[in-house]
Amino acid sequence: MADFDLAMGEPERQANLRAFDAGDRVHARLYPDYAAGAFAPDAHFVLFFGRVNALVSQESVVLDFGAGRGKLQHIETGWKKELCSLRGRCRRLIGVDVDPVVMENSMTDENYVIDADGRIPLPDDSVDLVMAWAVLEHVTTPETTARELDRVLKPGGWICAWTPNKWGYVGIGARLVPNRLHAPLLRKIGIDRRRDEDVFPVAYKMNTRSVLKRLFPPTRYEHHVALRNGPPGYHGGSLILARLVHLYGAVMPPAGRSMLHAFLRKTR
Repeated sequence: MADFDLAMGEPERQANLRAFDAGDRVHARLYPDYAAGAFAPDAHFVLFFGRVNALVSQESVVLDFGAGRGKLQHIETGWKKELCSLRGRCRRLIGVDVDPVVMENSMTDENYVIDADGRIPLPDDSVDLVMAWAVLEHVTTPETTARELDRVLKPGGWICAWTPNKWGYVGIGARLVPNRLHAPLLRKIGIDRRRDEDVFPVAYKMNTRSVLKRLFPPTRYEHHVALRNGPPGYHGGSLILARLVHLYGAVMPPAGRSMLHAFLRKTR
């Protein structure tokens, strides 16, 4: 059992176990090979962190942007935890966040709180790779954030970001529902083991291809951006609802796919 579960009360922990069991049963019905490793062939987690690992070397200085308390490493176990744990695979893993809780993150080598004006407390050209998992949708000042990421990233370095697509069903749904209702709604219809304090308000100002091209112009960045669907996560354990979500993703044009995988290489 993950340490994250141990921090929960017993009723909450049991409810999460039931939700994850229901999610596994649903995904096993949708994907014939799901039981071999318990992941879908279009799993965002595997696709994204597989590419991040391919870009990281033992000499890399990696910035975990929006690292928080290190919730991913607490939620995941086994090989999934190994996949997303970059500490020890790179020369230095630095966590930064606007939330001071980042100072409690034990999954990084060092941590810093982003200044009130948005400045990342690191020198210019000091990191080889920026990783941002489920962060860009929460950014309220995209111009400042982009300027700071560009400042600390070395030429030749990569920005690797995973975020819901603003025009996918997840993005549209998140913007229709008031932020204060996100945590209880996720518990009701999602397969989500985050604590309420790890469910943050969304802004959806930095998660489209066009915005990324404006903030990181092609004259300075190579853009390797893909819009992808993945296994349905918001189905409340219902196979019928999961099939409907799956069908919706299959018939939507690329612009309406649910998630955005952005890999941007700084050329100068």
